Amino acid sequence: MVRGIFVYLVYLFRKDRQFYKNLVAILGFLPWHVSLYKLAFTHKSASVKIKDGSSVNNERLEYLGDAMLGAITAEYIYREFDHDDEGFMTKLRARIVKRKNLDSTAIKMGIPMMITSHPHPANASKHLYGNALEALIGAIYLDRGYAMTARFFSKRMIRKYVDMDTLARKDSDYKSQLIEWAQKNKKEVVFRSHEGYDTMGRVPAFEAVVCIDQQESGSGTGGSKKEAEQQAAKVALKTIS
Repeated sequence: MVRGIFVYLVYLFRKDRQFYKNLVAILGFLPWHVSLYKLAFTHKSASVKIKDGSSVNNERLEYLGDAMLGAITAEYIYREFDHDDEGFMTKLRARIVKRKNLDSTAIKMGIPMMITSHPHPANASKHLYGNALEALIGAIYLDRGYAMTARFFSKRMIRKYVDMDTLARKDSDYKSQLIEWAQKNKKEVVFRSHEGYDTMGRVPAFEAVVCIDQQESGSGTGGSKKEAEQQAAKVALKTIS
């Protein structure tokens, strides 16, 4: 606590004190190593060179945060949904850490205003905010340990910005639903996908088609193969419902 207060007083007189105030507002506690958090919000496009000449950005923290987020989410679900089976918990965890949901949560938390980036339109990541949130999780873990990270996840993310009841009831894994239906009805389901580009010919995009008993039943597009197949499965489910 004393250490956090000392860092707080130091930053009150620095030029970057606004960054610190915004950071504390997001975290809900006083950080110890502010440099970790600055790195967490540094996109690859705005990489910073250090003394040895190498460039650093938030990708390593994102990697760590992704792993920590998975573990913390699993523990949270295990404790909160103590009567549900493994299948339910696995699906719920996947929904919470889904890129689209992380992006939305990051926006609600005010993370976009913290990010330093200079992405080229052709290389822009549409999951910039969610990636930064994962990097923030990694920074918290290195700065304050697992317990504080889990507390941040529970109090500052889930309880404030995530509708757990809705996620618990929602099953948006259309591909799994379609495969389950096909198994019950003894149908053959085949997904075919290929990579292309958007209408401007710059950003990679995927197209997918799903065939039921060799008959095309749905198609979809997305920023990844998984997203495209989910969209195709969603269309196919409507045709068989």
